Amino acid sequence: MLNHLTAALTLLPRRLLVSSPRTLTRACPLLGRMEPAVVRCLPGDPKLTISFSLEGSHKHMLRDQDEPLGKVLTRISNNAAKGQGKAKKSKKHRGQQPCEAPEPAAVKLYYDGDEVPGTVLNSEAWRDGAVLQVGDVKFSVHRNVPTFTTAELPVSLLAGFPVCPKLEVEFGSLQDCELIWYKETAPNTRPEAAEEVPGQDPGWTQVGCGRVHVPSNQDIGYRLKLCCTPKDGSRSGLTKELVSVGVVEAGPGVCTFDNRHAYTIKEAEWPAVRVVSYNILADVYAQTELSKTVLYPYCAPYALQLDYRQNLIKKELAGYNADIICLQEVDKGVFVDSLTPALDAFGLDGVFRVKEKQHEGLTTFYRRSKFRLLSRHDIVLSEALTSDPIHSELLERVSANSALKDKILQRSTALQVSILEDLNKPDRKVCVANTHLYWHPKGGNVRLVQMGVALQHLSHVISEVAPGAPLIFCGDFNSSPSSGVFQLVSEAVVPQQHADWSSSGPEESCSMELPSTFPPLLSACSQPAYTNYVGGFHGCLDYIFIQPDSMQVEQVIPLPSHQEVTTYEALPSVAHPSDHIALVCDLRWSP
Repeated sequence: MLNHLTAALTLLPRRLLVSSPRTLTRACPLLGRMEPAVVRCLPGDPKLTISFSLEGSHKHMLRDQDEPLGKVLTRISNNAAKGQGKAKKSKKHRGQQPCEAPEPAAVKLYYDGDEVPGTVLNSEAWRDGAVLQVGDVKFSVHRNVPTFTTAELPVSLLAGFPVCPKLEVEFGSLQDCELIWYKETAPNTRPEAAEEVPGQDPGWTQVGCGRVHVPSNQDIGYRLKLCCTPKDGSRSGLTKELVSVGVVEAGPGVCTFDNRHAYTIKEAEWPAVRVVSYNILADVYAQTELSKTVLYPYCAPYALQLDYRQNLIKKELAGYNADIICLQEVDKGVFVDSLTPALDAFGLDGVFRVKEKQHEGLTTFYRRSKFRLLSRHDIVLSEALTSDPIHSELLERVSANSALKDKILQRSTALQVSILEDLNKPDRKVCVANTHLYWHPKGGNVRLVQMGVALQHLSHVISEVAPGAPLIFCGDFNSSPSSGVFQLVSEAVVPQQHADWSSSGPEESCSMELPSTFPPLLSACSQPAYTNYVGGFHGCLDYIFIQPDSMQVEQVIPLPSHQEVTTYEALPSVAHPSDHIALVCDLRWSP
């Protein structure tokens, strides 16, 4: 029967997931070399599924949990008889002497050597370790075995860049799963040819193991295969084989972040915390005609493609060995399908806040060996301004100019707030904030109000949820060091005479003295010449703000040199995935 299942699986397209019964067979030596019958049965679910392979045909049955076992066994018996009937017709068609009409196969279920009565309900009958007998064929029953519900390889593979599969497992643990990587023994010059001959295997050579594989230059032109076995401790499920759609391609060579990684080879040692803030350029913006022809005309079109840029982003982020990563302009699909699988493999968990009316948002990742997420307090700044009483005074002032108020309320700008607990010292908490303020060059007045709402909300969250917790405030603030936003944060107040109050003209002017709810905050990475460098603009827009009385800057990772940034004229480029540059620093958290 093992050969029957293997033959059946080879008929599937080579790009599809392939399940192998080898692991389950090995996992049950006491039951002999029986085929597996996999049962999925969850409390509260009215249905259960039974999957097995009989005479080369895969059976997947969906039955009621409260149905008597006898009905299922009768159905299996009838299906087996139909299968034999088809085999008889096939022989007749080939001119062979057909056999007599088959009798329905005797189908029984045993547990601990005793036959299970047909009156027993399915939910009780299909127990782990039971034996299903169909005629002379026996199946070992595996109930709720570890199973991959999602298993995918990324489309784009580059030499020198980490490949991280997207894996989701049920009834198991990703940390326990066995992952083995292979590459073709000969270059795949005609990828479609492998589908033309069912069962033909080009031959594979093992090249690695684990959740992350970095192809070498020797792998260029070859496809990769991943054999992944879901596990939960000593329990194993069906092995799946994933074959890459394309071959490994050459990477871009030296990237802007390669030299920076020399400073982040190791993780920061407690009580230091490594923090990254990075606007990674959303695909919804990178692929517009404006981006291709006006904003980034100097960038090779393939380097603006999401698959290509994701390779660079994942390698860059992984190489920083950060404890906290705050990202802006994260496409929802990128978070789910790319960043989460990759950074999870490197030990980080993440949360996502989509920007309303948009398809991108904010993401905060944290190292799970150092932090635990206690709570989230995300808001849409415009909604909070009008609905939360703590902003009533600011709302009253803004309402004096209806044009400005309307513009502010149209914005979908979000603030992501996460309270993390230090696992090394559980009574210590930190408030991590992440935002991407309004982008327009003449929107300084809007950004001032947005920042006023953000600081008020953060002060309230800390006092209510984590008294005394220090604040780490990351983001793309779209504000230069001379802006009102920077003055509000760094000096704790912005005067009513500041030019930003009239940034969009007298019709939307709203002069006021706006105090911060925090003492002056410090820009941990100081004020670089630029954190955003495109063809028509360069300037410092991104910051990591901290409270200097509770955190000190231990190390700032140097930004790429001007020569590196301008090698391909500006950003993004084939060697840099975004129009922004990541800020990276080590902060010493006072014990």
